Amino acid sequence: MDRKKRCGWVGDDPLYIRYHDEEWGRPVHDDRTHFEFLILEGAQAGLSWSTILRKRDNYRRAFDRFDPAKVARFRPARIEALLRDPGIVRNRAKVTSAVENARAFLEVQREHGSFDEFAWGFVGGKPIRRRPRSVRDIRATSPESDAFSKALKERGFRFVGSTICYAHMQACGLVDDHVQGCFLAKRR
Repeated sequence: MDRKKRCGWVGDDPLYIRYHDEEWGRPVHDDRTHFEFLILEGAQAGLSWSTILRKRDNYRRAFDRFDPAKVARFRPARIEALLRDPGIVRNRAKVTSAVENARAFLEVQREHGSFDEFAWGFVGGKPIRRRPRSVRDIRATSPESDAFSKALKERGFRFVGSTICYAHMQACGLVDDHVQGCFLAKRR
């Protein structure tokens, strides 16, 4: 039996455990992974993260393994097909924003060389490591996520409010919020 102490939000769901242990708070420097989390975090708005994690493989299939160049070329017929796909969240605003965000994502890549370079600029190029005492002390936003959100919105991104941007920063390791006592809080 696994006796590792984890952040309180994890619980005993194997999917959450794997996500927490293998991804959350670990630095990402891959543009496709950044794009994946932008789409997934936007899809999660108003829903539970477990809902999105359970649909993640379906999202990978539906959104061409999160290749932003391919998603940027989705036309209305493809969007309509996605809105009939029970494997993803069938919300027109979220689906169309994913396509629009892919186009904006490509612009950021052209402007900055990579989305990764752009995103990490909001944290000075290295992870912000906080060690909240408990889950209640984990932030929902920060000055960095406020700035990231504002910059994305100025570039035409949607579903990128500060809370979504903060979740993206946690998912991609720009922010490491593992609570005190979590076995991952000890890593540097």
